Amino acid sequence: MKILALDVGTVRIGIATCDPLEIIASPLEVYKRRTPYLDARYIVELAEKIEAQKIVFGLPLKLDGTEGDSANMARQLASKVSQHTSLPIVFQDERLSTVSAERILIETGNSRSDRKGKIDAVAATIILQNYLDKSKKI
Repeated sequence: MKILALDVGTVRIGIATCDPLEIIASPLEVYKRRTPYLDARYIVELAEKIEAQKIVFGLPLKLDGTEGDSANMARQLASKVSQHTSLPIVFQDERLSTVSAERILIETGNSRSDRKGKIDAVAATIILQNYLDKSKKI
């Protein structure tokens, strides 16, 4: 099944998807946030467009496993999205996904300015790949 994954930030949302066999996650795009309502509508419309059957939100937990402001922001957007779709919404621990994304982009030779435009989508890809890998172990 196709899955849409989101790395929710204050300014941008990284978006990734996977193949129908749920093996490989790939970056899709970076969305510049507008308002909670417009953000939710955009996500729902994109999910419909790519025929996603589930939406995975990265949940930015603190290193000690507790939730802070960033996790609250992701949950609030997920709540808004759920008002506009019946698709299942799940959360995936995303601790250090942005750090990992930055490392990957540096190692592949991306300049600082190139990384800024890609990092959120790569982080969403890491979130989704972790979700897919975890799901296969069950």
